[in-house]
Amino acid sequence: MIRYLEVRTSRREELVDVGPLVRKALQEAGLREGVVHLWSLHTTCALTVNENADPDVARDLVGAMARLAPRDDPGYRHREGNSDAHLKTSLFGPGLTLLVENGDLVLGTWQGVFLAEWDGPRVRRVAVRFSS
Repeated sequence: MIRYLEVRTSRREELVDVGPLVRKALQEAGLREGVVHLWSLHTTCALTVNENADPDVARDLVGAMARLAPRDDPGYRHREGNSDAHLKTSLFGPGLTLLVENGDLVLGTWQGVFLAEWDGPRVRRVAVRFSS
């Protein structure tokens, strides 16, 4: 069964820690061992795992992506004005597969699960499927 997480973003570009939402869904599903698959249902936001202990890491990632794919690049042909968001989403990727052990996500000490917003603020949906 697929569940859906709803994530409200507050800025055009930001990384939002969705780990607590994923853990809540995992607890509700009662899965003790297996995997959780996460899939963004949007073309302008992505999912990633990175450090969540220091918020400067997320800020640095957003800043680096702005330099790699600037919003106002005159070479973009897509007329909605969000070509940079599509590019950033492709670089990060729309999905994640995470391991579950003893009813919790298997993550390193400093790792967190993030939704990477590139065209907000918006309400985003992430599909979640648990497999044993």
